[in-house]
Amino acid sequence: MEREQTASMEDYLEAIAHLCGESKVARVKHISQALGVKMPSVTSALRKLSEGGLVEHERYGYVGLTAEGDRVARDVIRRHETLYRFLSEILNIDSEVAQEDACKMEHAISSVTLESMVKFLEFVLSHPQREPTWLKNFKRYLEQGELPQECLERCVR
Repeated sequence: MEREQTASMEDYLEAIAHLCGESKVARVKHISQALGVKMPSVTSALRKLSEGGLVEHERYGYVGLTAEGDRVARDVIRRHETLYRFLSEILNIDSEVAQEDACKMEHAISSVTLESMVKFLEFVLSHPQREPTWLKNFKRYLEQGELPQECLERCVR
């Protein structure tokens, strides 16, 4: 099933889910601070999300996710976490950069690619070795800029 929300709307749902998880409630002010946008922008977005059946919000009141809004938010969070883990744990990207990139990429990745990435992460990170040799070699290659001798020998064969 393809997503119908814009990247911006998904960001709002994700922020609301995180805020509700921390303090059990979300307010326009907190959403504004979390996303770095002005409160009228939040109010406008909440109106659209409410019309779409994704949030419940009364003027000057708390904001909550509907069952469908919660499902969409959890999907966005799952995409973000998967991308973040892939970028930071496999590609060895700096944590801050990985967070920023995951936030951008989470809105564009297909469900097919995401599921394959989830399975790849599960496979690699649950491997009996703590860190597979090929992943150690890749990290060394990133740091030193040269292929490890072991890799060069395999290429020559």
